[in-house]
Amino acid sequence: MSYNKCPSSALTPVHPPLGTLIDGHSLELVEVLGVGGYGVVYRAIDIDPLSLTGHLKSYAVKCLICPPNASTRQRHVHIREIALHQLASGHSGVVTLHRVIEQQNVTYIILDYAPDHDLFTQILRNCRYLGNDALIKHIFLQLLDAVGYCHGLGIFHRDLKPENVLCFDGGLRVAITDFGLATTEKMSDEFRTGSVYHMSPECQGGEFAPDGYYSPKANDVWSLGIVLLNLATGRNPWKSACSTDPTFQAYLREPRTFLPSVLPISRAANELLMLMLDVNWHTRIGLEEVRRIVEDMDTFYCDGVVFEGRNGPRR
Repeated sequence: MSYNKCPSSALTPVHPPLGTLIDGHSLELVEVLGVGGYGVVYRAIDIDPLSLTGHLKSYAVKCLICPPNASTRQRHVHIREIALHQLASGHSGVVTLHRVIEQQNVTYIILDYAPDHDLFTQILRNCRYLGNDALIKHIFLQLLDAVGYCHGLGIFHRDLKPENVLCFDGGLRVAITDFGLATTEKMSDEFRTGSVYHMSPECQGGEFAPDGYYSPKANDVWSLGIVLLNLATGRNPWKSACSTDPTFQAYLREPRTFLPSVLPISRAANELLMLMLDVNWHTRIGLEEVRRIVEDMDTFYCDGVVFEGRNGPRR
């Protein structure tokens, strides 16, 4: 669920138009933030005259359209997303879900608004973290804590990617969002869920899931490994962790040397990533051990690395 601005023209006739009032006419939809298969995300302002905030506070409003002829499965997906997000919402590393409003065939999920957009924007457009070991560690530990909290509740996200991590305080604080693909199943046979860039090989099925199922918990660990590479380098290591991707095949042939040969990562970072990107999900590292290693890590970068657009080596 990216918060990159989208034109209002992206709306279809079934989506509420800008200016729509919801929640007892206390919130007004004023801007389209994102459009996807899930529905639309708006920015809404609190226009309640009884509000004690003293200013027009903004919220993100995720709008889920459930047509009258919707299948039972579609309705269940919406209910599951809301229930799991509400359950996890008590953690500071999870975007707060304030309330849910049902109006006719539309479900509005009222969430925190992130003025600093998402991690994708901070990484790719702002180069917010590039070359800054302390900041990368600070952000990644927040993600580990948030996902670990969800796992402790028996919730597995299955769509961890920079677009689903929202940023606050100038990119210094992050929180995960979008539980549309989350599950409580410890083993799943629902393949190809989430972003293909961040999806584990076993989640794609085939030769890496010979038993016909995979662990959503281990899949989240893989996804976080790719997110760590995104944070440190601004790049994805391959397009898809599957047998038809030549770059991923190169990694499989030389897992110990491949990543440092194409990305400016340190030996310690490479050792960690090999554990997080273990193609055997049965032996993949757990989050508690990942956290311990990250806390002790001095740098994610190889010596003397120079980043494009910077005047000298990493400091």
